[in-house]
Amino acid sequence: MGTAPTTTATSARPTSGWKRTVGSYVSLTKPRIIELLLVTTVPVMFLAERGVPDLWLVVATLVGGTLSAGAANTFNCVYDRDIDALMDRTRNRPMVTGEISPRAGVAFGLVLTVLSTAWFLVFVNVASALLSLAAIVLYAWLYTMVLKRRTPQNIVWGGVAGCMPTLIGWSAVTGTVGWPAVILFLVIFFWTPPHYWPLSMAFKDDYANAHVPMLPVERGAVAVARQIVAYSWVMVAVSLALVPVADMGWIYLAAAIASGVVFVGEAHRLLRLARQGAATKVLKPMRLFHFSITYVTLLFLAVAVDPLVHLSIG
Repeated sequence: MGTAPTTTATSARPTSGWKRTVGSYVSLTKPRIIELLLVTTVPVMFLAERGVPDLWLVVATLVGGTLSAGAANTFNCVYDRDIDALMDRTRNRPMVTGEISPRAGVAFGLVLTVLSTAWFLVFVNVASALLSLAAIVLYAWLYTMVLKRRTPQNIVWGGVAGCMPTLIGWSAVTGTVGWPAVILFLVIFFWTPPHYWPLSMAFKDDYANAHVPMLPVERGAVAVARQIVAYSWVMVAVSLALVPVADMGWIYLAAAIASGVVFVGEAHRLLRLARQGAATKVLKPMRLFHFSITYVTLLFLAVAVDPLVHLSIG
């Protein structure tokens, strides 16, 4: 009787350890970021098809996109493990705690890279495979290794990787890259700074401790808020350019205007409070960060729904 508890505990350890290890590898891929990337992929496929795309193609593109984004995020976690250890919100990542070794992390990233590229080649097309591979290189090399630790504009140009799903979604359906996809690429490009800088404002001390020159670390709140306002206005203007370029209807136009007005309003609120010298807890920069996710979700939902309504009317 005395040995039974020991035997049970011992047999349970491998299972719990296995689950923990799998969970750690999954966390390297940053699933929450992947979800946001996929939100911008599928609607573009609807627009490219001007209706409902082939279900298998949608699934294949989502699987390939998940593997691709997971590879890029894994390389980011491996390379940034030193600064992640200095930041409160990232110090528990598996590369920091040592649960996954750098060598194992790199191997995992390489496997995901090969799998995602091969998957796109076999089940989607060559254009999507090349764009997927480019996205991995842009995020893992250009943003993570070149820009992030060197310039306050890191998220602007490094954010190009996050724009690639719009091109991948379009190319998955058409095999090429069309102007509507380029417009939506630019929407995400101009959306990224006003999406990420509020987060950087909220975690300014974390980035400062890690010596990462995010714009809020290098510049004051007013200067950052001004740039957020500027990018927000350009983002909304570019989103409206999709109407004539892709012959969008009233559903997309209404969604772009309504969500854009709220976005710009939130950006101006942040600037107004920054000029008043408000503290971070009063500025509430995360309010704009959270709405920016709602904005891109609503906008791209309209991108998908608008051609369906056109189809049903026609």
